[in-house]
Amino acid sequence: MLRGRSLSVTSLSGFPQWEADKLPVEDLLLFEVSWEVTNKVGGICTVIQTKAKTTADEWGENYFLIGPHFEHNMKTQVEPCEPLNAAVRRAMDAMNKHGCQVRFGRWLIEGSPYVVLFDIGYSAWNLDRWKGDFWEACSVGIPHHDREANDMLIFGSLTAWFLKEVTDHADGQHVIAHFHEWQAGTGLILSRARKLPIATIFTTHATLLGRYLCAANADFYNHLDKFNIDKEAGERQIYHRYCMERASVHCAHVFTTVSEITAIEAEHMLKRKPDVVTPNGLNVKKFSAVHEFQNLHAMYKARIQDFVRGHFYGHLDFDLEKTLFLFIAGRYEFSNKGADIFLESLSRLNFLLRLSYFLISHQMHKSNITVVVFFIMPAKTNNFNVETLKGQAVRKQLWDTVHSMKEKFGKKLYDALLRGEIPDMNNILDRDDLTIMKRAIFSTQRQSLPPVTTHNMIDDSTDPILSTIRRLGLFNSRSDRVKIILHPEFLSSTSPLLPMDYEEFVRGCHLGVFPSYYEPWGYTPAECTVMGIPSVTTNLSGFGCFVQEHVADPTAYGIYIVDRRFCSPDDSCNQLTQFLYGFCKQSRRQRIIQRNRTERLSDLLDWRYLGRTDGFKYPRPSSVPPSPLGSQASSPQSSDVEDENEDERYDEEEEAERDRLNIKSPFYLSHVPHGKKKLHGEYKN
Repeated sequence: MLRGRSLSVTSLSGFPQWEADKLPVEDLLLFEVSWEVTNKVGGICTVIQTKAKTTADEWGENYFLIGPHFEHNMKTQVEPCEPLNAAVRRAMDAMNKHGCQVRFGRWLIEGSPYVVLFDIGYSAWNLDRWKGDFWEACSVGIPHHDREANDMLIFGSLTAWFLKEVTDHADGQHVIAHFHEWQAGTGLILSRARKLPIATIFTTHATLLGRYLCAANADFYNHLDKFNIDKEAGERQIYHRYCMERASVHCAHVFTTVSEITAIEAEHMLKRKPDVVTPNGLNVKKFSAVHEFQNLHAMYKARIQDFVRGHFYGHLDFDLEKTLFLFIAGRYEFSNKGADIFLESLSRLNFLLRLSYFLISHQMHKSNITVVVFFIMPAKTNNFNVETLKGQAVRKQLWDTVHSMKEKFGKKLYDALLRGEIPDMNNILDRDDLTIMKRAIFSTQRQSLPPVTTHNMIDDSTDPILSTIRRLGLFNSRSDRVKIILHPEFLSSTSPLLPMDYEEFVRGCHLGVFPSYYEPWGYTPAECTVMGIPSVTTNLSGFGCFVQEHVADPTAYGIYIVDRRFCSPDDSCNQLTQFLYGFCKQSRRQRIIQRNRTERLSDLLDWRYLGRTDGFKYPRPSSVPPSPLGSQASSPQSSDVEDENEDERYDEEEEAERDRLNIKSPFYLSHVPHGKKKLHGEYKN
């Protein structure tokens, strides 16, 4: 995202040489191009949505998003309107007159940015001609059978056409175009081939080939300089896509990526070192009440507990107040997202917790920890699991039974007290009431184990997660202290099973675990941080590297960073196991302290602050212990038991004030008069 009210034009080769050294935003038009504008496919949609308000505030009416038109998205996400900018209006009119269908409106997200949407199917009749144009521009051919690449060519051709029409009618305004990923890159390539007078920026959020190689367990980061790039892309039948991506990178005036780890990858895979690393942020909203996020955690945790009561009916022999909820979420990429190492660590954690439980039970203590782990990773299913639905039905039926009996008891008690009598408790319950309660108890019994998945999986026998669960023997038996629930569907508040949105679910959990092997940025742990939920990430994720750079003691702030770059898989697994076991050993008070610290890191990820984080680190908290791990008992503590000798020198307000001083003032709109010298770092992104 371009920031600031003025732009310094450099003398890069081929870069438009505009007359003014600094141009006010009023003289510029910024177009941001992505396949995920109003069309959520992955994390790029989150990037664009969250920074839309900040960008719109800075650029005003001169900021436009370009994306594909899909009727169902147009009806639910976009408010149609007429463009106020003359150049944009003329460009749309010209294209519509020549057989295209271009829509305009405001995207109904925070900031309400303008969107220009192209109907891909309506212009598909031009595909063969545009393939020829693309071949002449960069000598890259696109196979007929690759539907996605063909769609991207149509999208890119329409984008380049639109930008040409805009520049033809710009009336002195200069155009900047920011392209995201290879899907939008064809527009950049064609714009440069046609020598359009625009400044171009290309951002890669992950390299195509990098994702494929990591999924193939190719020991990617240790062999970055050894891969035969052309051969690897050809063997995976993505050579044309790789060429589109690489050509986009080399055609752009400015090439950026989202993290240092991806910058290293891009230099080897795409043969160009990024000019700028632009970390992803979030649109952070602060609550007026300081600890409101703690209240939300308690509220949504109760709703997760309700689901667990139903899922584990008949086997609910663990205390939900002493149960921790962990989760992993994201695309179903078993190795890339770290689900493989997470499951192995859970098996080892289960052994440690069972051992602790055995020792505790023999010492006649009743404090023990159970861990329930959710895998929120969409996969192919054909419906809900019958046993899972039955569990929720049993829970609801039991709840209704208890409420009806409570009303009956209450009426008897009320009548007795009105008569001035102390009720005979033996008369409160009659034979029918006892029969109802016995039937309720019998209805909660079952012989089978609680299911490890909430849905019927289409490829049950070959599913990587289920196959690993079978190998490790994590079947949710009574003796297991780690229970697993695979929910192979995105969460929704309308679900009959777990009616919660993703944000509500995250707030109700205790820890997010994302031990990814390939994660160019990592929005999932970043979202946890903003919501005050501790998380596990790795030094192979952009977010993990960013936190290591700017936080002196990440663990104290609830960010556990697993070393997956310089350690063997087994050592990484052991480290993750120790992180999880250490988290289980925390007392309730320690978890609250840690959540407070985690939430304070949210300013670090605010789009308003990004680019102003150079040159400082969040210090190690001065309170003793420096992190909750520093005063843990040798075995897990229950949620409601506090260590009487726990150090009391923690001062929340003092720590919070010290952390606030480490974030520089946010960006405010201000016009820089012509000739004023910029201070070092001003408008730096």
